[in-house]
Amino acid sequence: MASVHPVARDFVHYGAFAPSVDRALRDAGWRRVEVEQLEHVPEALRRYDAHVALLDLGAGQAPMLRRVERLIASHPSTEWLAHVSEHALTDKHVCEVIYGSFFDFCTQPVDINRLLAALGHAWGMAKLGPQAASAEQQAALGLEGMVGASSALVELHSQVRKLAAVNVPVLITGESGTGKEVAARNLHRLSARARGPFVAINCGALPEKLVQSELFGHERGAFTGANARKIGKLESAQQGTVFLDEIGDLPLDAQVNLLRFLQEGTIERIGGNEHLRLDVRVIAATHVDLERAVAEGQFRADLYYRLNVLRLRMPPLRERGQDAEILARYFLERFAREHGVRARGYSREALDAISLHPWPGNVRELMNRVRRAAVLCDGGLIRAQDLELESDPAESRCALSLEHAREQAERELIQQTLRETRHNMSECARRLGISRVTLYRLCKKLQVSLGSAA
Repeated sequence: MASVHPVARDFVHYGAFAPSVDRALRDAGWRRVEVEQLEHVPEALRRYDAHVALLDLGAGQAPMLRRVERLIASHPSTEWLAHVSEHALTDKHVCEVIYGSFFDFCTQPVDINRLLAALGHAWGMAKLGPQAASAEQQAALGLEGMVGASSALVELHSQVRKLAAVNVPVLITGESGTGKEVAARNLHRLSARARGPFVAINCGALPEKLVQSELFGHERGAFTGANARKIGKLESAQQGTVFLDEIGDLPLDAQVNLLRFLQEGTIERIGGNEHLRLDVRVIAATHVDLERAVAEGQFRADLYYRLNVLRLRMPPLRERGQDAEILARYFLERFAREHGVRARGYSREALDAISLHPWPGNVRELMNRVRRAAVLCDGGLIRAQDLELESDPAESRCALSLEHAREQAERELIQQTLRETRHNMSECARRLGISRVTLYRLCKKLQVSLGSAA
């Protein structure tokens, strides 16, 4: 007699089975969620948190196959199984769709042992590896686009929430491509100004002769070509947030006026004599060392101190462990949903290459490589060459040794600090400059004994 599993595993089925097949599935621990229309599959996947779907392809007609391909492309994190007749497998198009889009297939009539094996294998594959949070989950957290599970990102999430609640300027630092604008948008979204506008300005892209006009606006007739009044970016952000990206590229004369606005809360349009009081929060970002720019006379020291009230450092992707793989899955799912690409996942070689690559262009580089690969790859899985990455065994050994050395250094530092603080976790976290939650997480990861910690 078959054993009954205490917790049934759900899978979504577009199609129908005989009662005897249903009984065999229940006895094996499966719960079949039947949908009558293909369009109902996504809702069933969400409602039952299912990771496997079985689709009856019927006669394998072209319109049906096109709908199936669009559905699968929009849900790459789901493992898809096909149920098809032996006759349909003589159709070249049917074979191409199954080969390119499905994890496995079963033929009619149903071989229950074959079906159970396919379901179990698909379920196991769906559960393997890090899973990117869905767009809905990210939105619920209020941290859109800040995806990952590393301790660096967890700490960043905590800092963003804290800084969002304080209505003072924030300076975001970090390498190009680390997501400074994404962080700025989240600071705005979580703040009391969320209903107001978010205005992003790339200071490095502003034409030199029009910087003042773009930032502060101008009156009609203020200069040649000023045929109408223009509202500047700062004024258009009234009761909201203005994001000044690449603030280090702002010309010195514009820096003077920006400083005056930060000090007094007012601006004057070019050619005007009216002082306009603005209620705008300023978030600035830079990838350059502003302190060095101040020392070299390229940036005003008084403006730097006005902007650097609160500081947020964006960690480079190479410091975020397995977040590169999580982000790769997240971007693929997003591109599939938005553009209907066929790629449904990554080969093991591609995931190894993602883990080994140093990502000098950070998250932006990863996103662009995934977008290009998703469009150009021929099969259902993205390969390393589709990402234009190669897995080098020598690099792998180096990465492993560096990771081991870093973990050993972290372990020794935590153990020493715990001893010095007599296992007072709050004091230990304070000395290490991390949160208590992050300290507990690191101790678990590094297998550090908490001793007599409370």
